[in-house]
Amino acid sequence: MKASELIMRCLESEGVRYIFGLPGEENIDLLEAAISSGVEFVLTRDERGASFMANVWGRLSGNPGVCCSTLGPGATNMTTGIADAYLDFAPVVALTAQKATKDLHKESHQYINTVSMFRPITKWNTRLEVPDRIPEIVRKAFKISSMEKPGPVHIEFPENIASLPLDGEPLKYAAFSYPAPSAKAIERAISAIKKARQPLILAGNGVIRGKATAQLTRFSKKLRIPVTTTFMGMGAVPADNELFVSTTGLQTRDYISCGFDRADLVITVGYDPVEFNPEYWSGDKQCIHINFTAAEVDKNYRAIEVVGDIRDTLSILTHSLSVEKDPSYFIKLKGHSERLLQCPQKGFPLKPLRIIREMRNALGRDDILISDVGAHKIWIARFYPAFKGNTVVISNGLASMGFGLPAAISTKLLFPERKVLAAVGDGGFMMSAAELETAVRVGTPFVCLIFNDGGLGLIEWKQLLKYEKSFFVKFNNPDFVKLGESFGAKGYRVSAEDELAPILRDALAQKVPAIIDCPVDYSENVRLSKRLGKLICPM
Repeated sequence: MKASELIMRCLESEGVRYIFGLPGEENIDLLEAAISSGVEFVLTRDERGASFMANVWGRLSGNPGVCCSTLGPGATNMTTGIADAYLDFAPVVALTAQKATKDLHKESHQYINTVSMFRPITKWNTRLEVPDRIPEIVRKAFKISSMEKPGPVHIEFPENIASLPLDGEPLKYAAFSYPAPSAKAIERAISAIKKARQPLILAGNGVIRGKATAQLTRFSKKLRIPVTTTFMGMGAVPADNELFVSTTGLQTRDYISCGFDRADLVITVGYDPVEFNPEYWSGDKQCIHINFTAAEVDKNYRAIEVVGDIRDTLSILTHSLSVEKDPSYFIKLKGHSERLLQCPQKGFPLKPLRIIREMRNALGRDDILISDVGAHKIWIARFYPAFKGNTVVISNGLASMGFGLPAAISTKLLFPERKVLAAVGDGGFMMSAAELETAVRVGTPFVCLIFNDGGLGLIEWKQLLKYEKSFFVKFNNPDFVKLGESFGAKGYRVSAEDELAPILRDALAQKVPAIIDCPVDYSENVRLSKRLGKLICPM
């Protein structure tokens, strides 16, 4: 067989179902090998879209998503989605082609040092130079990508290597487990929890990655400790759980800030500082850090570190502790917040909160909402109730516009039985609109709801708060209904405030992707900031 065929057999052995990407001259051998394999190649319209698709596949499945490109511009296009996966801890294996090894020492057409380019945004990356090491390299790539903290890896294969004949077999997958936390660390954590009068749990995406939501819920319930989650931790405990207070992540003070002020101990579980900078909530607070890996060095985050499998740690603490804390302040805080942050929902164009409420009503507890980056992301993260982990998917660490539409494609491929709704701004949608053709071609019927304000709403929000004027943020949009229909999708336009609910129901029932053009009134953005700016913590 050829080296390219062995690579494909190794991918099959790792359980890969899809490769997202584009063909090029230098990856011809690899993609030819895909034809006779059990791996399906999904042709995308741009390598950035392919990397977003692999990113979200990895994030939701826990197994690395795979994306593929040719050399040069194909590889550079892929970097945004790879960097996004790096900061959001999504397992991805990126494959890029390269010139023949005989040309890598000199100036060559389309040649750049791709391995060096990917080094800062991957956990590991390498050039495949010795064909008989393919099984080791592929197995190592998938292992490193999946281990906590998960993330992207990169393999470059020169075109002459891919076509060489050789014999070989994939290395078998070997499951690995994380160590239990040390007894000394557990003792220190138990002592701190016993002494605390009003502890608060801050749950991050690591709870969801580590499949520890059930253990966290039991721990919180037994000890009566309230929970706040980061944007990426949404659903770590159900939003209708009595002890769930709110999401946290707004840079302005929110009502959960009062909770952090009141807490005398913050127990972070699966929390990564990239999700929400400790300087916004920590101060001199005593913390317990429960995670698979050691805490990041940060002057604002000094904690008792309990490192090991999160599920084991929470189970041990739940079994070892019998104290009950008083969560009454946090429960009252939640009610206080809901009363004072009652944003307007009437009017047309639609108010942001009205759109959020209609999306929530249209989706079941297991259905998936994907948020692109923009002003709507802030409203979703703050006001959309998540009842299960991985039912709200947000680009947070890198915060990449254009993420939503490609993410919806791989989400629907992974979960064809669930409703999938992508909430996107008009700016973000146009960055990835070409992937709508991909969605129609591969048969992924999801809904893309466009928050249409004719501009970059989040940046305008920031400008108005700082300068009381906006600049360089307005643009013209195409007819989104006609654009969607030209791709073979179903198009809708909301023209009155009561139309969104029935349109959502109809769109979610379609057998093809659907586009909803929904005008939004973002004058509520500054009003929300001003309400939070006048925040007074209840006693």
